[in-house]
This record gives sequence, C-alpha cells and structure tokens, in this order.
Amino acid sequence: MGLSTHVLDTMHGTPAAGMGVALYETKGDTLTLVKRFTLNADGRNPDGPLYDNDSLRAGTYRLSFDVAAYFRAQGVTLPEPPFLDVVHLDFGVAHTDHHYHVPLLCTPWSYSTYRGS
Repeated sequence: MGLSTHVLDTMHGTPAAGMGVALYETKGDTLTLVKRFTLNADGRNPDGPLYDNDSLRAGTYRLSFDVAAYFRAQGVTLPEPPFLDVVHLDFGVAHTDHHYHVPLLCTPWSYSTYRGS
C-alpha cells in the first residue's frame, strides 16, 4: 500500500538505475520537497515505498525525474537543450487506502506513465 515508483529505460531495455528523482507535495503553485533519491539497480527507490499506507495523505503530488542527466550518464549524446530534461508527473491521491504506483517508461525523446498496481 502507499505510494511507489519505478522507472524503465526503454531505449536500453533496462531499469533506470542511477536516475535522480524528487517527490513533492503540491498545493496550487506551491511545491514542498518531501525527498530526493537515486534509483537502485531495479529502477526503484532504495528505501522502499515513498509513503507507506499510514503516511500517505489525500492530495496532490509531483514526481520529478532527471531524464536528461540519466541518459547523459549512460553515454547518450543529447542536443543542447535536450528534448526532455526533467520530466514532471503531477498526480492526485484520492483514496489513501489504495496503493498508488506511478511508473515512468522513458527514452531521451519520449515517456509514458500510468497508474500501476
């Protein structure tokens, strides 16, 4: 339960190990940083869920993924400025008794997401 994320590098067909991610709580235009972390070898937060079921609150959130920095670190030559730099996913949590999984599938030129389980 709670909130989790997972990132897959679909250019290379691997988890996005080493990608930097930030989680924010949002209220209108105000962002409050909750935590920054670097994805582990499986493309996940090394500390487990971002929020456990007891800590997750209804509201709006943002996950920011450092896509360009990750691909540069993989040796991918990107234009300046890159097409995608930081990907921001804004989402809402309405039911704190449900699990919210927010995955990102990305390349230097595209991304997709969905509400996972």
